[in-house]
Amino acid sequence: MSVLVVVEPDEGGDGLSVVSQETLTFARQLPGDGVSAVLVDAVGEPDDSVLTHCREHGVDALYVTDDERLQRYAALAWARVVGAAAEASGAAYLIAGGTARGNEILAHAAAVLEAPMATNVVSIAQPEPLEVERQVAGGAVLERVALTGEPAIASVAGHALAPEPAQAPGQARVERVTAELADADRAAQVVRLEEREGGDTSALTGANVVVGAGRGVGGAEQFADVEALAARLGGAVGVSRVVTSLGWRPHHEQVGQTGSRIAPDLYLACGISGAIQHWAGCSSSKTIIAVNTDAEAPMVTKARYAVIGDMHEVIPAVLEELG
Repeated sequence: MSVLVVVEPDEGGDGLSVVSQETLTFARQLPGDGVSAVLVDAVGEPDDSVLTHCREHGVDALYVTDDERLQRYAALAWARVVGAAAEASGAAYLIAGGTARGNEILAHAAAVLEAPMATNVVSIAQPEPLEVERQVAGGAVLERVALTGEPAIASVAGHALAPEPAQAPGQARVERVTAELADADRAAQVVRLEEREGGDTSALTGANVVVGAGRGVGGAEQFADVEALAARLGGAVGVSRVVTSLGWRPHHEQVGQTGSRIAPDLYLACGISGAIQHWAGCSSSKTIIAVNTDAEAPMVTKARYAVIGDMHEVIPAVLEELG
């Protein structure tokens, strides 16, 4: 038995994405005799940085395609390649990160391969027969499901675990794979890319410290202290959905089910009630400190530490103490 992981490149061109590295770490926990990967994003020769990350994470073989028709993202066509790689590698498990593309490709692959699939998996409850725990209801509930049939297909929730290199590096030998494609497989495909307006989410998702603010901040003009504390701690500003809905801050700063999922070492949640949608985006934070006037707010009850008070009094006091 082997494990095949669908990997994605880092947006900045530095090897594999963090989510893909997390997924490879998860894949090594599955029973089997090795981990392979498939990369459809880069048609042709993979970058050296991608191969370096693959070796670090114990990948024995990296499957790529030379089909120029796959230069543009087309979920079903890419799923055909993934299916061909699964067959070539003899994969008993097919895994991808729970990104928009990862989930979409796996859904098509599950249909093509007529195999079971689970999304938003966070842990392996039982290796054989395979049972996994996955997030449902925005991460508020964990569901345990059995995956029967082969290959078992699952997407791994972002930041479900920290990426760690393998104890023994892999060879990461490059293997070519081809798939029979019909015109219908590319009926829905990306036709153009446009630069994001209003900022980049990578500063938020990659930050080790995030200072969050919710409705309790009071208004668009009340973010000076929040920004100052984030800068002082070398972190980023994150906000709740209501803040972006009110137009106080841009959407790329939103943390939550419809925003970014973060996993910083420290999340300082100021004036945020902690609705289930927001918790889905921040629950993977290593340490959460809540600042709120409401001692019964969900964020306060879930946080490791809490300060009951007005954020506009607490944050200036912290800034003064930090100097």
